[in-house]
Amino acid sequence: MRSMLRWMGVLLLCGVCAAPAQAERIRDLASFAGVRENQLVGYGLVVGLGGTGDQTTQTPFTGQTLINMLSQLGVSIPEGTNMQLRNVAAVMVTAQLPPFARQGQEMDITVSSMGNADSLRGGTLLMTPLRGVDGNVYAMAQGNLLVGGVGAQQAGNSVQVNHTAAGRIPGGATVEQEVALRLGRGDGTLDLYLNESDFTTAQRVVEAINQDFGTPVAAAMDGRLIRLKSPSDSNSRVNFMARIQNLDVTPNEGPAKVIVNSRTGSVVLNREVTLDRAAVAHGNLSVTIDSTPQVSQPNPLSEGDTVVVPDADISIQQEGGALQMVNTSAELMDVVNALNALGASPQDLMSILQALKSAGALNAELEII
Repeated sequence: MRSMLRWMGVLLLCGVCAAPAQAERIRDLASFAGVRENQLVGYGLVVGLGGTGDQTTQTPFTGQTLINMLSQLGVSIPEGTNMQLRNVAAVMVTAQLPPFARQGQEMDITVSSMGNADSLRGGTLLMTPLRGVDGNVYAMAQGNLLVGGVGAQQAGNSVQVNHTAAGRIPGGATVEQEVALRLGRGDGTLDLYLNESDFTTAQRVVEAINQDFGTPVAAAMDGRLIRLKSPSDSNSRVNFMARIQNLDVTPNEGPAKVIVNSRTGSVVLNREVTLDRAAVAHGNLSVTIDSTPQVSQPNPLSEGDTVVVPDADISIQQEGGALQMVNTSAELMDVVNALNALGASPQDLMSILQALKSAGALNAELEII
């Protein structure tokens, strides 16, 4: 029960103490059409791992890649050579090409093992081309990895802190090809997309822009798209976009929502969640298995072996739960107190919330991730 109280206290800090909606800059609420990142991916090799790389007998693609790379460097490997290279690992390299990136600019990359390497710590990524969805090379990656995890293994025992099969290289890729971005449409208009679709927020953004410019330059097409009349000159268009981005708008309050992480049992409620009057019964079902090893001795002169036979004792216990009344709750504080009174763990609370939603007693959107 104490752990439940502490858990509900976290919800209070996240929800009840949240301040009312305040004005935000348009740049935090929306983005211009065409201004976007592009995903890049590449396949390469990491060397210098000190015995923690791939086992080439189980990952033949690592040895094949190494042979192909050496042949391009003028080194020929005789056929049938058994390459036991524990200092090499095959990896996938991913990156985000930022908008308006120019040739020669650097960007961060993430390197992840795709074989059975134990660790990439201390490795160096060899020159790897990064391609876009169209198959063209937009950047080249190379450099020394920074791995946040650490691990050790000795005599069959191992210990590991964080993840050691992936790392990052800050500024590890250089842009080789630019992605053409066109600001504005052919008719001289510019599209602005809200990050979250909301008709009220779209109306407030349009009013703020038109009020600041003193003329109707913005019009809402729907709950997400706002169309702007932009200048034709590129420099004037940039000034126009910068002016819009820095305008303050108070967004509409989001809908009532409960988010449940089914893997960890984490539950988050926003301050719009309310409960209707309902009765809830909650009980626990526990299964206990005790295993007591017993030694079985063979009969004299039977030439049998002494064996250990497990003796399992299985018991099932069900804790009954009486009906408890949940009163109508308009404030998140009351919702938390009502759920806390049920004495359920975060994992059990997920089932209770689903039942309340099905019964129409939970006035919120229930999202399970």
